[in-house]
Amino acid sequence: MNILEHNRNAWNQESREGSEWSRPVDSTVIQNAKEGRWDVILTPNRPVPHHWLGELRGKRVLCLASGGGQQAPILAAAGARVVSFDLSDEQLAKDRLVASRDDLDIQCVQGDMADLSEFPDSVFDLVFHPVSNVFVPDVKPVWRECYRVLKSGGHLLAGIMNPSYFLFDHETGHDTEKLLVKFTLPYREPESLSDDAKADLEKSGRALEFSHSLESQIGGQISAGFILQDLYEDYWNDEATPLNKFSPTYIATWAIQADLSLCF
Repeated sequence: MNILEHNRNAWNQESREGSEWSRPVDSTVIQNAKEGRWDVILTPNRPVPHHWLGELRGKRVLCLASGGGQQAPILAAAGARVVSFDLSDEQLAKDRLVASRDDLDIQCVQGDMADLSEFPDSVFDLVFHPVSNVFVPDVKPVWRECYRVLKSGGHLLAGIMNPSYFLFDHETGHDTEKLLVKFTLPYREPESLSDDAKADLEKSGRALEFSHSLESQIGGQISAGFILQDLYEDYWNDEATPLNKFSPTYIATWAIQADLSLCF
């Protein structure tokens, strides 16, 4: 199975159907951002602390796998020069819609988050990467590419899925009010699924998902050369998974690109 093509088609479908992450912000939100009143999210609910982003005016920001007409337009309205890089045609179209409607500086580029060869080294001040690397089988190339395209001292802001989420059968949990441990980690679709579940996935057209350990998520950033500055946890919504009643399901991290050649 071609993972990239499958997930591109899946997100195009989800965007056309108006999923939660595919509903463009309205002009009031953009006007507020232009006037300095704004928030953005890396995880479902908790706003990113403003000091993580710093002064945005004039900064070159890469919104990585973040299309949908939400975060990229807000950051552009706050004064950043934004590139929205996403696999999905439809998600990028949502960013273009808001940019055209509200006269924003957003360049939209289609591609694979693990391959940023479109961009030269050291070109961005900030990479904004909401929870999306759950859709790639190997997260380490993502961190290496983020490190490469960031300027020395640039910031990487990332949202990641708590790997414990993938242990459980969330659908059965909704029916019984119990969480059933069903899968071993790492979780990889379609390999981790039963034959019936594979058929359901193919029929639904939803995106393939992959778990990543904290070693590869947070340790992978450090191995790529980043210095971790801060992190916080976040929850989903109770209707999304009963796990939300017991444990955070997301983590957001703030790391800085350290030019190691300057340390020796």
